[in-house]
Amino acid sequence: MNLLNQFKNPRLCEEVLTQLKNKLKGPFRFMEVCGTHTVAIFQSGLRSLFPEELIHVSGPGCPVCVTHEREVAAFLELAQKDVILATFGDLMRVPGPEKKTLKDLQAEGARIKIVYSPFDALKLAIENPKEKVVFLGIGFETTAPTVAATLNLAREQGITNFSVLCLHKLVPPALEALVSDKSLKVDGFLLPGHVSAIIGLEPYKFLAKDYGIPSVIGGFEPLDILQSLYLMVKMANEEKPEAINNYKRVVKDQGNSNALAMMDKVFEPCGALWRGIGEIPNSGLKIREEFAQFDARKLFSIEELPNVHPIKGCRCGDVLKGIIRPDECPLFKKVCTPQSPVGPCMVSTEGSCAAYYKYSL
Repeated sequence: MNLLNQFKNPRLCEEVLTQLKNKLKGPFRFMEVCGTHTVAIFQSGLRSLFPEELIHVSGPGCPVCVTHEREVAAFLELAQKDVILATFGDLMRVPGPEKKTLKDLQAEGARIKIVYSPFDALKLAIENPKEKVVFLGIGFETTAPTVAATLNLAREQGITNFSVLCLHKLVPPALEALVSDKSLKVDGFLLPGHVSAIIGLEPYKFLAKDYGIPSVIGGFEPLDILQSLYLMVKMANEEKPEAINNYKRVVKDQGNSNALAMMDKVFEPCGALWRGIGEIPNSGLKIREEFAQFDARKLFSIEELPNVHPIKGCRCGDVLKGIIRPDECPLFKKVCTPQSPVGPCMVSTEGSCAAYYKYSL
C-alpha cells in the first residue's frame, strides 16, 4: 500500500473534518502562507467542505506575486540590455510598467531564455562564453539554496560571464510584518511545507510566543491540511499557542543544515520590497561581497530600483495581505483573467487569484 494514499483517504479526511467542526467554537480565520497550499485547498475540494466558521484567507506565499513592481521594472530594463536573461517561465507574463512583460520584450527581440534551474542558466553561460548571462533569482528559502550553490560552482569553475539578479525573499520576517499590522485579523497560520524543509521550525516560534497565534507546518495532501487546521483550532481553544511541525515526513525541526550553510556562505540578509506590503527589514537576501563578481545589481548599476506606479485598479497587494478575497477585487474575472492578467496573482499557477478563477464557483 502506498503510504501517501492514506493522506488522501476520504474516510480519514471525513473523520478529521468532523473532529475539526466539533472543535470550532466560533469563527476561526486562518491564513495559508504557501501558494501550493492555496492550490491544494481548492483542488482537493476542501474549501467547499469547510464550515462557515472556518474562514480561509490567502497570504504572501507566491514568489511571483510578491515580487514588487519596482523589481519587475528593474528586470524588464535589464532584459533590454546586451545580455541573455535566463528566467523561470512563470515570470514571463508578469506585467510591469505600461503592462509590458518579458514575453512582450522577447517578441520584440530581447534575448530571454526559460530555464528550469539556475544550473541550466550557468550551463547557458558556459555554452555562450562571449555573452553575458543573467539569471533572475526570485523565490523564498526553497529556491535560494540552489541559486547559492550555482554561484559557488561558478566561482569554483572560474565562470566570468554569469551573474544573478538576486530578488530572493525570506518568509518569517514577512509574517512578522503581517502580524504587526493591526488591520490583519488572523487566528492561525498554516505554514509552508517547502520553505520549512529548508529553515525548520525554530524561525516560526515567535508567532506563538510574541503574538499568541497558533501556527502549524503542514503538508499538501487533504489529510495533512485538515490535521493542521485541527491542531490550530485545538490550540486556540485551549489558549496554548505553539508552532508545531505536522509535516515530519519531509520537514526536520532543525531544517536542512547543508542548504542553510550554503545560503549563508553566498548570501546575507537585507531589506526587501514586497508587493502590497512595502519594504520589510531583513526580509531579503543579497549576494555577499566575496561573490560580488556575480552580482547583477553591481555589474549593471541597478542598486537603486526604478520608481514606478502600482498597476491602476489592481488589488493584488490587498489579496496578499489577506485584507480581501480575490473575487472582491473589481478587476477579477472582468478585465483580469489568466488569459489576460492585470496583476501577478492571476499570472502564477500558485497565485490566489488564479486559484479562485479556476476552482471557485
